[in-house]
Amino acid sequence: MPDTNPADPTMLKFGIGQPVPRQEDPILLQGQGRYTDDIAVAGQAWCVMVRSPYAHGVIRGIGTDAARAMPGVLGVYTAADMAEYGPMRSVLPLKNKDGSPLINIDRGPLAADRVRFVGDPVAFVVAETKAQAKDAAEAVEMDIDMLPAVTEASAAAAPGAPQLYDHVPGNVVLDFRYGDPAKVEDAFAKAAHVTTLSIRNNRIVVCAMEPRSAIGEWDAAEGRYTLRVGSQGVFGLRNQMANDILKVPVEKVRILTGNVGGSFGMKASAYPEYTCILHAAKMLGRPVKWTDERTGAFLSDCHGRDHETVASLALDPEGRFLAVKIVSFGNMGAYLSTVGNLMGTGNFSKNIQSNYATPLLLVETKNVVTNTTPVSAYRGAGRPEGNYFMERLIETAARETGRDPIALRKLNHIRSEQFPFSAPSGSVYDSGDFSALLDKALEAADWNGFEARKAESAARGMLRGRGIGNFLECTAPPMKEQGELVFEADGTVTIVTGTLDYGQGHWTPFAQVLHQKLGVPFEKIRLVQGDSDRLVAGGGTGGSKSLMASGAAILQAADIVIEKGRKAAGYVLEAAAEDIEFANGRFAIAGTDRAIGIMDLAAKLRAIGPLPQDVPNDLDARTVFDQAPMAFPNGCHVCEVEIDPDTGHVKIDRYVSVNDFGVIVNPLLVEGQAHGGIVQGIGQALLEHVAYSEDGQLLTGSYMDYGLPRADDLPSFGFESAPSPCLTNPIGAKGCGEAGCAGSLPAVMNAISDALGGQHIDMPATPERVWAAIHG
Repeated sequence: MPDTNPADPTMLKFGIGQPVPRQEDPILLQGQGRYTDDIAVAGQAWCVMVRSPYAHGVIRGIGTDAARAMPGVLGVYTAADMAEYGPMRSVLPLKNKDGSPLINIDRGPLAADRVRFVGDPVAFVVAETKAQAKDAAEAVEMDIDMLPAVTEASAAAAPGAPQLYDHVPGNVVLDFRYGDPAKVEDAFAKAAHVTTLSIRNNRIVVCAMEPRSAIGEWDAAEGRYTLRVGSQGVFGLRNQMANDILKVPVEKVRILTGNVGGSFGMKASAYPEYTCILHAAKMLGRPVKWTDERTGAFLSDCHGRDHETVASLALDPEGRFLAVKIVSFGNMGAYLSTVGNLMGTGNFSKNIQSNYATPLLLVETKNVVTNTTPVSAYRGAGRPEGNYFMERLIETAARETGRDPIALRKLNHIRSEQFPFSAPSGSVYDSGDFSALLDKALEAADWNGFEARKAESAARGMLRGRGIGNFLECTAPPMKEQGELVFEADGTVTIVTGTLDYGQGHWTPFAQVLHQKLGVPFEKIRLVQGDSDRLVAGGGTGGSKSLMASGAAILQAADIVIEKGRKAAGYVLEAAAEDIEFANGRFAIAGTDRAIGIMDLAAKLRAIGPLPQDVPNDLDARTVFDQAPMAFPNGCHVCEVEIDPDTGHVKIDRYVSVNDFGVIVNPLLVEGQAHGGIVQGIGQALLEHVAYSEDGQLLTGSYMDYGLPRADDLPSFGFESAPSPCLTNPIGAKGCGEAGCAGSLPAVMNAISDALGGQHIDMPATPERVWAAIHG
C-alpha cells in the first residue's frame, strides 16, 4: 500500500509556529456561515419578549386578553405560566469577609412580583410570524406601580437607598475581602510614600456583532428538549439548563451551537428567553424561534465592567512596593449573573499583583444590586482592571516622588531567578522575563525619540503624551476537557472537544497541534465543538484557556491513537507491537524500511473486516484531560497620543505591544486576537460608557448615543513577541485572547495623563472630559 502521509510535519507550513490562515474564513467571507438566525426549522413559530419600561416597580397585573385575540397569536405567557422552572443564579461559592456565604438571588424566566430594571422581561408572545408577535407584544398591558430607582453601586449601598430585595439588606450581596488587613495597614503606616487614586471602571455594552438568537424544540416522544443557540460552550450550558432550570436529566437536553458572531463572555450562560421558548415549544408542540434586535440587546444582554474603586500603593524610601490596596463597589445590576460576582473579587485579587514583587495585597469589594441590566464577564473579566489600577498607581507614584517610571517598574519587577514565584494572590508564576520584555517594548516604540515628536506636536499647538501598560494576567484554570479523535470513513479526522469558537478561530490551531503530533494531513482535519450530544466533558471557551485545555486534550488523545496504532500496525505489518515505532505520521518496524502511514492504517482497519480480539478495530480515541494550572501571559504596550487642546479630541498616534504568550501555535491568529483586545480596550478608554437617568432609563440605548471605536480611531499596531514557554501545560502556551485589553487600558490612559501633565481623568476620556481637564 502506498504511503500517503506527509513528510516531517514540523517542517511543513501547517506545523506549530506557522501563520496558517483560518480555515473557516473562506466559508464566512462567502456568506456561508450558519448562525442561529440563519436557521429555519419546519413549522417554527416566533417569540417576542415583553419588557418593562420602568426600572423599578411592583407588578399589579399583566393584561394579556387583547394580545391573545390578535391575528396569528398562538400563546401569551407570564410568570404564572413559568413557575415550574428553576432559577438562574450565581454559581460562585464566594464568602463575605465574616465567613458567611454571599446572598444569592433566584431569577425566574419572567419577573413575577417586581420589575427591577428597564428591559426586565414580564411576558412573551408567540405567533405565526415575527410581525404578528411584535404587534401582539405591544398589546400586552402592564399595571406597574413605580418605585424609586438607584443605578450606582455606591449610592445603592448608602443608607436610605431604594431596596431591591427584602432579603438583601443595604443591597449588598457580597462584602468580600482578600488579604490580611492588619499587615497591609501596617505596611501603609510605615511607608515613605502612599499614592491613592479614585478610579471609575466604566460600564460597557458588549456589542457582539451577532445579537442573541435561539430556537427551542420539544420532542414529545422522547421527552427531550433541543436548544439551538449561540454560546461559549454547549456542555456547560446544557448542564445549567437541565439541572438548574428545566429540572430534567441532562440526556433530555441537547444544545446545538453553530457559528457565533462574538460573545466576549456575554453568551456563556442561560438567559430568560431560552427557558421561555422551550416552554412554548413544549406547550404548542412546535419549534419556537426568538431573535433579539439591537435595542433589546442593549437592554437585556449582560453588560460588562462597572466598578467604583479607590486604589492605593505604599512605597518604601527606595521606591520598592510594600503593599497595594483596592477598595471597590461592584455593580451587579438587578440580578446576579452566573459569574457576575467574580470580577471585582477573585479576579481583582489575582491580577492586581501584575508582574511586580509586591509582598502584600488587600482587596475589599462590596458587590451591590442596582436597577440596571445585570453585569457579567466581559473580555478579561476583572483582569484588565487589575492591571489598569496597578499601572495608573505606578505612573502616579513615579510622578509624585520624582522617580523615572521605567526605573520604578524595573526595581519592582519579579526577577527571572525568582521563578517559580509565589505571589500573595496565591498564584505561582512559572516563567517570564519582565524587565527584558519592557526594554524590548521601549525599543520597538522608539521611546528615546519621543521628545522630538513632542516638540513637533507642540509646534502645531498639540499636546503629546506617552504611556506604558506593563501587564500580567492570570488565565482561567482549564476545566476538565474532552479530547476525541475520530478517523472517519471518508478519510478525514474529526477533533471533538468541549471548548467553543465564537470568533477565535479554533479549527486552525487545533488542527496544527494534531498535524504536528500525528502527521495527519492538515486539510483532512475537521472540528466539532457545538453539539452537546458529542461531549462527555467540556469547559467551554473563556478566560484565555482554550488552547491550553483543548490542545492538551488533543495531545492526550493522540497518545492513545499512537498506542492503538502500534498494536494495529504490528498486526498489519506482521510484527510484534513492541517492535513498532511511530514518527512523522508513520508506524514502522524498528530497524527496517517496512512502514505504514497513519491514514493508510486507519483505512486498512476499516477495510479488512473482523480482527483478532487484541487488535484495535480503529484508531479512534476519546479522553478527558484533567485541568492544568492557570498560565500568566504578560507583556508591555506603549501608546502615544496627540490631543487637540481646543476640542479635547484624543488621537492615538503610535501603538506598539511586545508580548509573552508562551509557545505560539499560530502567530497570525495570535496577532489578530491581540489587535481585537487592544481595540476593545481603546473603546473603553476613549468612547464607551453606559449612562442611566436618575429614574433608571438607559440613555445610551443605541449606536446614536453609544460610541464604538472605528477604523479611523485607530493607528497601525506594532506587534512583537518575546516568548517564555509556559511550564505547566504540554503545549507551553499562556493564552492570548484577553491580553490586549489588559495592556491597552493602562497604556492609553497613562498616555493621556502624561499629555495632561499628570492629571487623572476617568474612562472614557471623551473630548468633553479632556477639554475640561485642560481648561480647568
